Amino acid sequence: MEAVPRMPMIWLDLKEAGEFAFNAAVKKSAVNVPRDFEGCSTLRKYFGQLHYLQSRIPMGAEQEAAVPIAWTEIFSGKTVTHEDIKYEQACILYNLGALHSMLGAMDKRVSEECAAGAFTYLRDHFPHSYSVDMSHQILNLNINLMLGQAQECLLEKSMLDNRKSFLVARISAQVVDYYKEACRALENSETASLLGKIQKDWKKLVQMKIYYFAAVAHLHMGKQAEEQQKFGERVIYFQSALDKLNEAIKLAKGQPETVQEALRFTMDVIGGKYNSAKKDNDFIYHEAVPALDTLQSVKGAPLVKALPVNPTDPAVTGPDIFAKLVPMAAHEASSLYSEEKAKLLRDVMAKIEAKNEVLDQFMDSLQLDPETVDNLDMYSHIPPILMEKCAALSVRPDTVKNLVQSMQVLSGVFTDVEASLKEIRDLLEEDEAQERKLQELLGKVPAPQGSPPPPSPGLAEVSKECSKYLEVHEKASFTNTELHKAMNLHIGNLRLLSGPLEQVRAALPSPTLTEDDKQVLQNLKRILGKVQEMRDQRTSLEQQLREMIQKDDITTSLVTTDRSEMKKLFEEQLKKYDQIKVYLEQNLAAQENILKALTDANVKYAAVRKALAEVEHKWNTTVQTLVASYEAYEDLMKKSQEGKDFYTDLEGKAAKLLEKARAACQAAEANRQQILEKEMKKQPPPRPTAPKPALQKKPPELEAGGLDAGELPPLGSLVLSELPEELRSL
Repeated sequence: MEAVPRMPMIWLDLKEAGEFAFNAAVKKSAVNVPRDFEGCSTLRKYFGQLHYLQSRIPMGAEQEAAVPIAWTEIFSGKTVTHEDIKYEQACILYNLGALHSMLGAMDKRVSEECAAGAFTYLRDHFPHSYSVDMSHQILNLNINLMLGQAQECLLEKSMLDNRKSFLVARISAQVVDYYKEACRALENSETASLLGKIQKDWKKLVQMKIYYFAAVAHLHMGKQAEEQQKFGERVIYFQSALDKLNEAIKLAKGQPETVQEALRFTMDVIGGKYNSAKKDNDFIYHEAVPALDTLQSVKGAPLVKALPVNPTDPAVTGPDIFAKLVPMAAHEASSLYSEEKAKLLRDVMAKIEAKNEVLDQFMDSLQLDPETVDNLDMYSHIPPILMEKCAALSVRPDTVKNLVQSMQVLSGVFTDVEASLKEIRDLLEEDEAQERKLQELLGKVPAPQGSPPPPSPGLAEVSKECSKYLEVHEKASFTNTELHKAMNLHIGNLRLLSGPLEQVRAALPSPTLTEDDKQVLQNLKRILGKVQEMRDQRTSLEQQLREMIQKDDITTSLVTTDRSEMKKLFEEQLKKYDQIKVYLEQNLAAQENILKALTDANVKYAAVRKALAEVEHKWNTTVQTLVASYEAYEDLMKKSQEGKDFYTDLEGKAAKLLEKARAACQAAEANRQQILEKEMKKQPPPRPTAPKPALQKKPPELEAGGLDAGELPPLGSLVLSELPEELRSL
């Protein structure tokens, strides 16, 4: 049905203006408006300015400044004249509705509600005796016609938007209701006599539309029955739609081709639906077909309304061009009214401020932040800063591996350096021991206890450099130890951050609350929400009151009010604030109960609050530790590289020094050998009579043939018992 051709709509002619002793330029622009929305805007502005004018200048019926105003009556074509500015307003308002009806009947179809609003305002605010075309019966007819056509437009849009079948059926049923009201007015003999020849044309079109849209309503009720698989109901609704459509076709004789096209299109749709539904039910479903009157009738859904007309709306009428025409008495009365408004505002604000002060002090004492009192949500996900670190490590999968390798390399170089320095130190100590033994053999006075004999120049230099390297190594060893501690501290965290997010989430602390704890939290949150709701409502009501007072200008009313009626007018005008004052009083009175409930809830919350605070502290500490481990990675790698570079350099120096120490020790040993040989040559040959020592034999080195007869073994391989007697005596 969304492609069905559109039905024609009824539109009204505009009234023609006659004599009116007013500015010619104003008259011309107001009564000869273009047939478009700009013309509607012009009529609205003129209507509003007439309203401003009549409140200042006595131009009403039988008043001093009244002038004759003439307009042509639509149906008879006669000129009707009244000496009343309201007659001019009424005719302009009628033309506004008629112009909207004309625009609504065009292809855009957006203006019927405006037309209904203009005719409704005209019916409710102006006398009905001005002319036949503005009588109560005619205006009611126009209103129902415009509302029906507005609902018809809504129906078209609903079918285009494929709204639910039941909703479309209700919208269509409401179109029928509006047109039935219009048809009753058209069938009224008095209305028929007023309308003349157009009454029959309108009545025929409206009656045809009543049956047509009733058929559309039952078509969509049948669709709904089909959706609900009520196949018997589907048949009767489609049959009823077909019957009503046939009635519409009978009444459509003489209607334009667009009507015939719409009827043919709809017949194809409904006929096809009925035949298919009947066939399916006869051969497949075999459901009983109920009588139509046993089914619930379709109730219309009125989704359009007459748009109100506000003659003093500055957005429509523009500024009041007669604003300066205000008597001094009206200005004085306006000042008195302003003081009444100010007094009202002062009284209300004194109560609000007193309550706000109590509320602020109470909330400060509790130190409860509604935003963080329940921070359980933060434990359900990984914080963004940690997610960022995990994401960064996910694209660097070798982070932990690189760090471990760097630690291993550093440890290896460190061990090599330490081994080299230890070997140098051992060589020096061995050389020192050999030198001490030589001194003892040569009979020199031994050095004081703890003081080694002076080393050779080469070994002295080695010893000095070794001491320097040992000192450097000792200092670096401390730094290296600290670096390894830092690595061991962070490497576990880095492994965690590099792993699955579930493990990261599991590593973060989370609170464990009982059902009672959760209930305490929910209750506290609910009451805090009430506190905030009370605050917001109070602020909103205060703002509304201020805006109302600021915008409340009754100067135009004061212009036409007698001085004796001023007090009464003030009282009536101030009543507009009664409702908002009642709302504020209720808001202020609720504070005491809310704060009492909050006090009780806070007492129960104390234990939960402490537990949550502890968990939150642990959670924050864990997050900070993990983030710190990520941020420490680059620094650790840098320091590790620096350590490797340092120990690699130190290792090279230590290796060179080791070679140098070995060479120096060998030189010192050779020197000691020479000294020992010389000392042995200085001694006399042994006495013949002296017996050989019982243990005098070749040293193992000589026995094994490891040394020549002219060579001596190293000093360290000799003992005193193996020396000749002469040397032993020395």
